[in-house]
Amino acid sequence: MQLLPHSKRMNRTPRMTEGAPMNAELLSYYEAIEQASADMLSAARTGDWEQVVKLEGACVLLISQLKNAAKDSAMDPQQSRTKSRIMQRILVNDAEIRHLAEPWLHELEDTLAGRRQVLH
Repeated sequence: MQLLPHSKRMNRTPRMTEGAPMNAELLSYYEAIEQASADMLSAARTGDWEQVVKLEGACVLLISQLKNAAKDSAMDPQQSRTKSRIMQRILVNDAEIRHLAEPWLHELEDTLAGRRQVLH
């Protein structure tokens, strides 16, 4: 999947083809969420936590839209396997983001608690 410029990535919503089955629409949501999670990981690797937070907001919106679209739909076995592979990649991205965020979260916690870091 080709990366889009930051301004386009954040507003990315799944493309729906007229007449396409609902299942393809659902997979497009999963793919968009996967791309957003990959973008979050990229931002986390560079320490751009503001971008991570923005992309997280985009993920929340996509997940909400997915839940709404999935209400009356089911996937065939091949689509379910594709969905599972996408979900596994999202979980791997999420785990790495959490690992990268730990030092930043501890620093934020110290700052909010009024503890100062001492540099030697």
